[in-house]
Amino acid sequence: MTVLLLALAGGLGAVCRFVVDGVVRAHTSLADPDGITVVNVTGSFLLGLLTGLLTAPGGALLVLGTGFCGGYTTFSTAMVDGVNLLRDGRLARALATVGGTLVLTVAAAALGAAAGAALV
Repeated sequence: MTVLLLALAGGLGAVCRFVVDGVVRAHTSLADPDGITVVNVTGSFLLGLLTGLLTAPGGALLVLGTGFCGGYTTFSTAMVDGVNLLRDGRLARALATVGGTLVLTVAAAALGAAAGAALV
């Protein structure tokens, strides 16, 4: 049953990633990789929040954290975006995308974990 719930949550996370990335691209003047950056930062915050809220291992944390957040976030896409920016000769933008993703996602996860722990 856990594997089925993981698969469903992962699929839902992937669909949410697609929708959020599309909304960011369609309704903002942000550059292309910024939709994925928004996804990764919000997903990191959510995973941190879940970790702070759900202190018992397994169960909901496994399904929501590994399943949904794992399907929603995509570090590999952010890194490919950075490589593509490098290929286009946009070194500063590539460094901002890769470095910004790392710094913002770690900060978001820490903030989410602190918020979750404070709510418990």
